[in-house]
Amino acid sequence: MLEIRSLEVVYEDVVLVCKGVSLEVPADGIVALLGANGAGKTSTLRGITGLLDTHRGKITAGSVSVDGKTITGADPATVVTSGISQVMEGRRIFVEFTIEENLRVGAHTRDRGSIAANLDRVYTMFPVLAQRRGERAGYLSGGEQQMLAIGRALMAEPKYLLLDEPSLGLAPLVVAQIRDLIVEINRAGTGVLLVEQNAAMALAIATHGYVMENGKVVLDGPAEQLRSNSDIQEFYLGLGAEGSASSYRDLKHYKRRKRWAS
Repeated sequence: MLEIRSLEVVYEDVVLVCKGVSLEVPADGIVALLGANGAGKTSTLRGITGLLDTHRGKITAGSVSVDGKTITGADPATVVTSGISQVMEGRRIFVEFTIEENLRVGAHTRDRGSIAANLDRVYTMFPVLAQRRGERAGYLSGGEQQMLAIGRALMAEPKYLLLDEPSLGLAPLVVAQIRDLIVEINRAGTGVLLVEQNAAMALAIATHGYVMENGKVVLDGPAEQLRSNSDIQEFYLGLGAEGSASSYRDLKHYKRRKRWAS
């Protein structure tokens, strides 16, 4: 179990972004973390994976633990060796490196003897990467780059995979492929924390979901219950009370209504 308890994150000793965030990711589950831009989702991931320092942020309260071991404030290398890998928003691949060189970077915490087996696993999961392993990563399409970013994270053999907006900027057909790959990764034994603004995709495959607003978790529950929640349908799935699409004019009143926070 990946557990986050009452996590507070502050940037530049002034801006409090995460205000007591608590959530759990079971080893066999897919957990969706939903919320608008600025809700604190990415900051939560940074707090887990030790990437706050580079953004002038720090954890001021709360804890992070993986399978009972506390890793609060650990450096990124320690977090990876503890069994957590993150795929950051925007893919962040090395465009001048070949596909295989990118994948090998992801295995820097593993024994050399395991690299070949992990490469075979990734190439089996992503045949398009196997076919183009010697090409520069910058020549890949957006969807292929996302596959490469996920494959690079899998090279570390994580118990838990954190995905930050994996569908961002991708065509619907590619989003469906990424969705199916996330399910496959989970079925192979990796717990997944999925940060997504595409709530329909996230809740379709998640076992549990959390909704963040203004740095706090304001709602959580089984994914099936969230899908049927009228507020989630209206503000995240774009459906009105009778299943019709909501207009942008209606969505602008979201912060004023906040029925779940009342």
